[in-house]
Amino acid sequence: MRADLNDTVTIGRRLDLREVVRIARGDAKVALHPDARQRLAATRAQLEAGLVAGKTIYGVNTGFGALSDTPVPTDRLADLQRNLLRSHAVGVGEPLPQDVVRALLALRAHTLALGHSAVTPGLLDALLALLDAGVVPVVPRQGSVGASGDLAPLAHLALPLIGEGEAWVEGRRMPGAEALAAVGLSRIELRPKEGISLINGTQVTSVIGTLATVAASELMASADAIGALSLDASLGTVAAFDPRVHAGKPHPGQVRTADNVRALVAGSLLNASHKDCGQVQDAYAYRCMPQVHGAVRGALRYVAGALTIELNSLTDNPLVLANDDGTYDVVSGGNFHAATVAVPIDHLSAALTTLATISERRLERFMNEHTSRGLPPFLADDPGVESGFMMAQVTASALASECKTLSFPASVDSIPTSAGKEDHVSMGPIAALKLRRVVDNVARCLAVEAVVAARAVDMRGVETSARLRRVYDVVRRYVAPWTGDRSLSAELEALAEAMLRGELREAAGLPDELSWE
Repeated sequence: MRADLNDTVTIGRRLDLREVVRIARGDAKVALHPDARQRLAATRAQLEAGLVAGKTIYGVNTGFGALSDTPVPTDRLADLQRNLLRSHAVGVGEPLPQDVVRALLALRAHTLALGHSAVTPGLLDALLALLDAGVVPVVPRQGSVGASGDLAPLAHLALPLIGEGEAWVEGRRMPGAEALAAVGLSRIELRPKEGISLINGTQVTSVIGTLATVAASELMASADAIGALSLDASLGTVAAFDPRVHAGKPHPGQVRTADNVRALVAGSLLNASHKDCGQVQDAYAYRCMPQVHGAVRGALRYVAGALTIELNSLTDNPLVLANDDGTYDVVSGGNFHAATVAVPIDHLSAALTTLATISERRLERFMNEHTSRGLPPFLADDPGVESGFMMAQVTASALASECKTLSFPASVDSIPTSAGKEDHVSMGPIAALKLRRVVDNVARCLAVEAVVAARAVDMRGVETSARLRRVYDVVRRYVAPWTGDRSLSAELEALAEAMLRGELREAAGLPDELSWE
């Protein structure tokens, strides 16, 4: 992390999605809530008292999973926790991005800081020390089924704490022990229960899902703005966005989309230029934007709510929980199961796919001289000699089609593991990784539509509204005006990335979707 940061996110109290993004990007320091140490000390004392009393506690003095009935002698408890990390670190594939891993370090510390995992405060200090020193563990992205927690990736996350595994330091990949030495840290000795508490949780699913959902929130606002630009450039009517229509079907997301589009088009000379054309209604891709975009907006809010709950939940097992009389019980449960976020995440993947499919239909209407209302085929200056945006529409079609494939829900699958002890799993990390790919595809599809709509505005030769002109200007910041056939790949990528950063939403004057009430 950068030492000059003034922004601090406190863990061990309720976090929101935007705070997770700031941690992931390295835009904030992370500090432990002052009450966390007291909470940890209380539950740790109860756990250790139980061990002294000879109680059998899962994962502390027993084996794991199907070996939960196998007792472990007291003199082997440290070996048990260390071997747990080693045996579970069997992830494969490309490493998770470093922004995801930074957030993982903070979120794993956060759920432990809530106080019911009975770890020592020193374990949280060690996690945050890695984060503060810029040590980023190498975490393979494949190997978790989302119960009992994201075991394999979280084991890789934890290995550098004991001087094993691999990590990046200042962009260099090295063994965990070397990474610690490079920043002046020492390996830790795991105490009873600390190994299992490091890996029992849903943080991989939740962090990837959170980063993708925040990115999707920027696409939601961008889709309204780009759809409005396309509507104006296509000489469409705003009649279908009449508030009285949507008062009759008052889904909040639908009403909001209609309000957005109507406000964005207001004052457009281009819209006024065909006021008396006699046009009654447009194709569904324009006319039904409120209904389609609104449904996606509803899904986004549902998923954001589920992720916020999950980020602030106890996801370890077992948990040390208080009774009304001040005593404590060590309770085994199933909060490590990620269905609570895997199902919503799958829902958002499917919902976002509809943004891609309706966007592709809007831009396709500009390609066809029979539906473009007076514009040349493929918006080319010299159709035939030039192909214009013919292949850009093909790219959008490919992106939309890939989104459809990625929309098959991972959470409906389940493969029993651990000799049938873990007989139902969530596949949460698979759902989250798919969502990230869908978000990137939708951003690129919307970028194609934005470029096509901007070209259509240029060809109309009449000004759009002031707010849509600002949207147009963002497009032109990354994609130059059309002067003939050229490769658009790099420009489309740059525009998609700008959209995910929120530049287009801000230009349109639309609020942060995650702050909407």
